[in-house]
Amino acid sequence: MAYDKESIQHTFLVSTAVCVVCAIMVAAPTVALRSRQDENKRLEKQRNILAAAGLLPAEADDAQVASLFARFAPRLVELSSGRFVEGDALGYDMRAAAKDEKRSILLAAEQDPAKIRRRPKVATVYVLQEQGRLQGLVLPIWGLGLWSTLHGFVALGPDLSTVVGLTFYEHAETPGLGGEVDNPRWKSQWSGKRAFDAEGQLAIHVLKGRVDPNNALASHQIDGLSGATITTFGVDHLVRFWLGEQGFGPLLLQLRQAAAPADAPQPPPAPAAGTTPASDHHEVHHG
Repeated sequence: MAYDKESIQHTFLVSTAVCVVCAIMVAAPTVALRSRQDENKRLEKQRNILAAAGLLPAEADDAQVASLFARFAPRLVELSSGRFVEGDALGYDMRAAAKDEKRSILLAAEQDPAKIRRRPKVATVYVLQEQGRLQGLVLPIWGLGLWSTLHGFVALGPDLSTVVGLTFYEHAETPGLGGEVDNPRWKSQWSGKRAFDAEGQLAIHVLKGRVDPNNALASHQIDGLSGATITTFGVDHLVRFWLGEQGFGPLLLQLRQAAAPADAPQPPPAPAAGTTPASDHHEVHHG
């Protein structure tokens, strides 16, 4: 029996085939583009980690970035205990975890100077080791500024106290004011600053105003952002939060104890984020 090309069946089959072909033609570039976008995001994240650690050469290409980043060991850490846990550190999404009630904790107001509201139970950190010895640690940080949540990284040196660098890769602060967190000159101040004092107490502060180089606490202090008081305090609070008891404080304590001689006295745990030592509380004011 001859096939009737004028039949409803033929029309339906042709229409279906055309739709399938068009769908494939539209979907294929979209999938390829998404793959490329994901790769670009991955490389940009690696660039920011390297920049915080002071390891990103000027004009580094993608291959160099990937090669340098391979020196780091991404690890998952349980924040409450400071212990490393097993899992896919590179595939772990901390932002998604922070929104998931089962994978995060709700912070009380006094625990949350960074104003993140929920903190993931587990975080990804980036460990730099050479010949089995710790050479540095890069930590993800985030918190509220004036107009946005700032996302970035802070890197600590082998002593887990000296700041190597800080960078923010995402925010919507006012250009020329709070947006100066991107200014290389402002970011360069962080290098060499001491996040903790000799007793292991959290001591880093971003001031409202400029650091007095003659102040005994100058090695722990960063100039504020001119004309951006709220962003300045936001950065101060978020850095102190993530280096403190509710953030990576327990991890830093664990790593210091592991590196210290067995008979060496151990420093006390870092104080809760948002607390200010009596000796320098007058340096930071809300306004």
